[in-house]
Amino acid sequence: MNRTTAENALILAPRGRDADVAQAMLREAGLEAAAVPDLASFVQTLRGGAGFAIVTEETLRGADLRDLAGFLADQEEWSDFPFIVLTARGGGLERNPGAVRLLETLGNVTFLERPFHPTTLISLARAARRARLRQYEARTRLVAINAGQERLRVALAAGGLGAWTMDLRSNDLHTSPECRAQYGRGADEPFSYPDLLDAIHPDDRAHMRAAVDRSLSTGEHYEVEYRIVWPDGSLHWIQVNGRLEHDSHGRVRQMVGVSQDVTARRRVLSHQAALIALGDGLREMTDPAEMSYLAAEIIGTTLGVSRAGYGLIDRANETITIERDWNSPGTVSLAGTLQFRDYGSYIDNLKRGEVVTIADARLDPRTSGGTAELEAIHARAFINMPVVDHGAFVALLYVNNKSVREWSPEDIAFMRDVADRTQAAIERRNAEAALAELAESLERQVEERTRESEAAQEQLRQAQKMEAVGQLTGGLAHDFNNLLTGISGGLELIEMRIKQGRSGEIGKYVEMARTAAKRAASLTHRLLAFSRRQTLDPKPTDINRLVASMDEFLRRSVGPAVEIEVVGAGGLWTTLVDANQLENALLNLCINARDAMPDGGRITIETANKWLDAAAARERDLPPGQYVSLCVTDTGTGMSPETIERAFDPFYTTKPIGEGTGLGLSMIYGFVRQSGGQVRIYSEMGEGTTMCLYFPRVHSQAQPEQDTVGAAPLPPSLVGETVLVVDDEPAVRALIVDTLAELGYDAMEAGDGVSGLAMLRAHPGIQLLVTDVGLPKGMNGRQLADAARVDRPDLKVLFITGYAENAVIGNGQLDPGMHVLTKPFAIDVLANRIREVIAS
Repeated sequence: MNRTTAENALILAPRGRDADVAQAMLREAGLEAAAVPDLASFVQTLRGGAGFAIVTEETLRGADLRDLAGFLADQEEWSDFPFIVLTARGGGLERNPGAVRLLETLGNVTFLERPFHPTTLISLARAARRARLRQYEARTRLVAINAGQERLRVALAAGGLGAWTMDLRSNDLHTSPECRAQYGRGADEPFSYPDLLDAIHPDDRAHMRAAVDRSLSTGEHYEVEYRIVWPDGSLHWIQVNGRLEHDSHGRVRQMVGVSQDVTARRRVLSHQAALIALGDGLREMTDPAEMSYLAAEIIGTTLGVSRAGYGLIDRANETITIERDWNSPGTVSLAGTLQFRDYGSYIDNLKRGEVVTIADARLDPRTSGGTAELEAIHARAFINMPVVDHGAFVALLYVNNKSVREWSPEDIAFMRDVADRTQAAIERRNAEAALAELAESLERQVEERTRESEAAQEQLRQAQKMEAVGQLTGGLAHDFNNLLTGISGGLELIEMRIKQGRSGEIGKYVEMARTAAKRAASLTHRLLAFSRRQTLDPKPTDINRLVASMDEFLRRSVGPAVEIEVVGAGGLWTTLVDANQLENALLNLCINARDAMPDGGRITIETANKWLDAAAARERDLPPGQYVSLCVTDTGTGMSPETIERAFDPFYTTKPIGEGTGLGLSMIYGFVRQSGGQVRIYSEMGEGTTMCLYFPRVHSQAQPEQDTVGAAPLPPSLVGETVLVVDDEPAVRALIVDTLAELGYDAMEAGDGVSGLAMLRAHPGIQLLVTDVGLPKGMNGRQLADAARVDRPDLKVLFITGYAENAVIGNGQLDPGMHVLTKPFAIDVLANRIREVIAS
């Protein structure tokens, strides 16, 4: 680019004194000026640099202006050299055709008719000089723009980016050499918008057009990735980003942006995803043949080839035996035995352990003799990768492609990675199988050697079991003998007082028998809780509210020497639990805590929300999730590790004989586990103990507490409803029937399920079935209810049971219209429940 900054005037007026006069005028006005004698000198000086020129018309008229026209044509885009032409009187454009010719030749010209006033010449000279200075400024800006564009081009090239501009009115596409190279075109090769559309993979053209339409309709940036096919047939990935540009009226004018070849990145991501899929699949497989086929399938689909497979090699006979291979649609399997020499001489490379890559079988000398055979099996291009075991060529991993294909180092590395991982997995599976067989053999040997000793151990276990049962039965016999004494003694005294006519004194004996019966019921409930077979009545419960309601009772139970502190969590979640059983469990824990502090101390009752992740849940033997915890902590003597280990064992107690049955913690453990929760003990000797109960959270509101209003009269029958009672225990059956008759019901009875079903079918007016769950003669209470509901789906049912047989009552989930009542029960509870069921 011309770097001149000349501002002086160049004068060409060789005739007369015009040159001297003009030069003197300009210098007097402070403008530099120089005169030249002829046109040749004039053009030469112009090329060296000048601000503007003053020439006389007659000097140019009839002269050879080709050199001057050449100078003007060689001007750079920023330059429009200014001329002042001195014409003769009356030499204006309208009367001077020669002046018109000069205007066409010189371009930027001002005509000044002689004679002229000096101020006119000076004014025109200064205007021409200013115009030239503005051109210099434009040159400076243009230099900066060009430099910036060059830096941008270098930066784009360094970043692997091509630049493009799309005129949205004419669909003219302008691309940088880097952009054209990304589409497989040469730097000087034409590349139009139709050429670009043709280059896009047919399956991706709709995706590309949708991205363009979205940008045009929303004004968003244009962002898209698609596959392109180069003229040589190879497949590449392109990422294109662009933005819209608008004219001064806000109308979309063009889209400009950059492009980048992302084939390598896409290949890496594709290979990584394929290797992950390979690992996941191999972990689930044990058959080496299936593992080999999976490897072939993943290689074939990832590389987009016609066929991939694995075969065993007979080195001596130069054959490969293929059991199964993966084939793309339109390509047939090569399963069977093939002779390498039928397809060329590359078997020699394979024997040396070399990977054979053929881009075009027609051009490679190793396959020139088998080109037709290779193309017939869709293997014009292929990779053969030998698998070597202890130095021997034993197998081959291969891919075939129907058309010419250049194989990249990444393709080969991916195949090798798949081959290595698959071979390692197969060897691992073989080793595991061998180890399993060895372990099974050792197990058989150990079993044979220790068989004489499953009898001694069995005798020991039986003895331990009998000892535990003896401890249980002894404790139960002791407790039940005491309870039966209270019941039977009370009944005998009642009978005696009635015979003596002293019936007014029997009240205390009735109360004594009732109290003993309640204690017996409590004991059976504790046994059922330990066995996790008690019948629970779980409801959404606010444990904070439950603890608060027991506060005064607990303080009286532990005595004045023990301080109780309650720490309830704010916003405590609701849990589904049998509130009565939880109250018993909390009371038991507080009593145990009191007994562990013979000199007094402090009990802390604390609730909390617990969100157990996988690790925390595994530590507590619970599924991960949300739980509510209830913890009781004492400052007592603590528990040894051995005691903690056995704390939940039935009948185990550290209390003196006669002061504990060993069922307290067993009952708590059974109840909590039956409720879907867990119990954990944290203790150190001399530091105290914390017992924590965990219950699953439920997303429902806790039920409000119901106020008890004292004893009310038993609810009688309203219209003499008919009730069928089925129970195999005559005493229970008679008790219920008599109670129903007393209340005005029409009561019927049966001793087993078969008889009960017959009565239900014979008496369609029966409105309620009251049945025990455990019944004789092959039909239990649930089966009886289900059979009766076949004909009478609206029949209401009340199960009475002392044993929660989950297989019978559906693990606590009863059908609509079915209810359960736990034995033993009070008469008023039975009467109220029957009334509720009938009225429901």
